[in-house]
Amino acid sequence: MTQTTDTNRRIVLAQRPVGAPDADTLRLETSDVPAPGAGEMLLRTEYLSLDPYMRGRMNDAKSYAEPVKIGEEMTGQVVAQVVTSNIEKFQPGDYVLAGSGWQDYAISDGSMVINLGENPQNPSWSLGVLGMPGYTAYAGLLKIGEPKPGETVVVAAASGPVGATVGQIAKIKGCRAVGIAGGAEKCAHVVENLGFDVCIDHNADDFAQQLAAACPDGIDVYFENVGGKVLYGVLPLLNPFARMPVCGVVAWYNLTGLPDGPDMAPAVMGAILRNKVKVQGFIIFDSFGPETYKEFVDDMTGWLKEGKVQYKEQVVDGLENAPSAFNDLLVGKSFGKMVVKVGTA
Repeated sequence: MTQTTDTNRRIVLAQRPVGAPDADTLRLETSDVPAPGAGEMLLRTEYLSLDPYMRGRMNDAKSYAEPVKIGEEMTGQVVAQVVTSNIEKFQPGDYVLAGSGWQDYAISDGSMVINLGENPQNPSWSLGVLGMPGYTAYAGLLKIGEPKPGETVVVAAASGPVGATVGQIAKIKGCRAVGIAGGAEKCAHVVENLGFDVCIDHNADDFAQQLAAACPDGIDVYFENVGGKVLYGVLPLLNPFARMPVCGVVAWYNLTGLPDGPDMAPAVMGAILRNKVKVQGFIIFDSFGPETYKEFVDDMTGWLKEGKVQYKEQVVDGLENAPSAFNDLLVGKSFGKMVVKVGTA
């Protein structure tokens, strides 16, 4: 079923998952297209962003944001087009960045909506390298990681939208960039197209040994977005006063309890203590203000124009395919920034 002008498709949370989301977690519903009132506008979704944080929003647990309610559409950023508007600063035909979630149409009063203009060159990039993932990489690395020329920066999920950007910014700042990714194809992309110095396949039986060989001078900045065995491989290599920005731990998002195996807490905390490591978690739009966002937009726009930053996007066609694509994302089957092409324009 494709997008139409008279039906609104919504993908809602049908039940909370235990472990990985399954076929019963999300449900596709249809309704009439809503009509905007005074001070409102109607948005038609063109692109939907899929991001790992969405898994946490499926849980009824205390977090930095409210969980999605049962029967409510899944949360998510979108690039949408204004259909009709009763708001002066938004005109029909404008593209906008909004948080209207997994649906074709939404009513907005303009709050927390960014106008991208009538004809943005790459509208979906506002969900990736020029949006939340790119900003996460930029602010996390530069404001928390504080890389210095000649230092070694390591990042997992290096072919993904955050990791890829972290490594490229590290190179711009004169650092050695070591990526970690899943599989030979992704690792080749990270080195050959993104310009990392080396990339290690986390599926390798001797992953920890390969990582150690790739970091002969230790690790000064580890950008944490995965957790799991990658974190455990990094720990012994951390240098004194290393910095660890933490924006995610996707390897653990589907756990229903503590992982099997030995208790790694003593190793983790011991490494942090002995090496005086700075570990700081952050939620991008909560942790940094408009000044940092402006710096990011200015710098990233320039780097893209100069060819200093490369960007890979994986486009999934059709809103109905968003749930299966999201599961692929959680288990590392995505390649680049994953967006869903919802609109037909």
